[in-house]
Amino acid sequence: MLAAGRIVIKTARPLSLRRWSALRLRSLATAASGELKKTGLYDFHVENGAKMVPFAGYSMPLSYGNTGVVASHHHIRNSVGLFDVGHMVQSNFLGPTATEFLEWLTPSSLSSLSPYTSTLSVLLNERGGIIDDTIVTKHSDDAFYVVTNAGRRDRDLAWFKEKLEEWNASEKAKAEGKVEHEILEGWGLLALQGPEAASYLQALTSFDLTELTFGKSAFVPIEGFNLHVARGGYTGEDGFEISIPPSQTVDVAKLLTKPPVQLTGLGARDSLRLEAGMCLYGEDLDEDTTPVEAGLTWVIGKNRRELGEFIGAEGVRKHLKEGPPRRRIGLFVEGAPARHGHKIVEPTEKKQIGTVTSGIPSPTLGKNIAMGYVQNGFHKKGTELEVEVRNKLRKAVVTPMPFIKPGYYRGV
Repeated sequence: MLAAGRIVIKTARPLSLRRWSALRLRSLATAASGELKKTGLYDFHVENGAKMVPFAGYSMPLSYGNTGVVASHHHIRNSVGLFDVGHMVQSNFLGPTATEFLEWLTPSSLSSLSPYTSTLSVLLNERGGIIDDTIVTKHSDDAFYVVTNAGRRDRDLAWFKEKLEEWNASEKAKAEGKVEHEILEGWGLLALQGPEAASYLQALTSFDLTELTFGKSAFVPIEGFNLHVARGGYTGEDGFEISIPPSQTVDVAKLLTKPPVQLTGLGARDSLRLEAGMCLYGEDLDEDTTPVEAGLTWVIGKNRRELGEFIGAEGVRKHLKEGPPRRRIGLFVEGAPARHGHKIVEPTEKKQIGTVTSGIPSPTLGKNIAMGYVQNGFHKKGTELEVEVRNKLRKAVVTPMPFIKPGYYRGV
């Protein structure tokens, strides 16, 4: 769940700032029109040799020192690295009707979640299009911790405000209790990712991390700090996302960056998430895409698909019943890597049937991988297609995602 924008990794050699400027994210309005914001770790990044770039309105690390994107990518796949994701928006929703409110805002079955369990979900507009993807963590029926994308901050917060006012004016809220939205402004968020993440973090806490399986969270004592730790992440590897009060963020970051932990930036984060088949908002998801088209039907609670009352339900149900007009797919592409916006073509009549939304040369697989949308019917595994890359049609084949086998810890 990277904030809206696009990162392009053109070759396996380390990215320079000059090359990044040429290939950089399609600048968001917040990044182009105003002063860039900084996370609480900005000075920490600079001190550690970070190459800072604009992303989602923030100055964020692309890479560190002479370590290239591909080297950082491999380090996460084989060892452990640390990402600053403090640009994300962290919120609490509190109140007697918090469950019902968030089940109105999203299609997920939050009432059935156990305490301290997380789920990927989506905020939907009235048409069923995705306003943002989000991680929702239930602490109790009246308390939820929600993380949304930095690049959607203004849109999301305005939506929350509008819908909270509507909800709190309802008869249900007046009778059973209103909902409060608390933004954790300035809080840090660190993602410790990789197969060695658990052993590294375990050495810093008396809490038995084997009890914390994928999708679970807890308040964990870490060397004198008591921090909210959620097992999961955006890389396809085992790992943890750690929420930290502003005054403690730098100290915790220092605690979590001793060998073998390697500081890792946006470049590797993007290649890792694409190998893991995860969407990037603004590239693979937008407000004209429903969760059914995006292959995210699983976030819609089974008990809510026919009768659930949530914003955008009509549009979602139409796609569930009739089938969506297009579907998100994964591709292996021959010859040259496909990029965002490249045409996907039916090989016989050479008609465009879709568009690539993300694509890279996969450092792990040594193949060109891509994600995109095609007309319904062209989405089945093994379907042979073509992608127009550099004015030449390249052979491509539909392949299941994730492209790599995830390393999530689900218990012994």
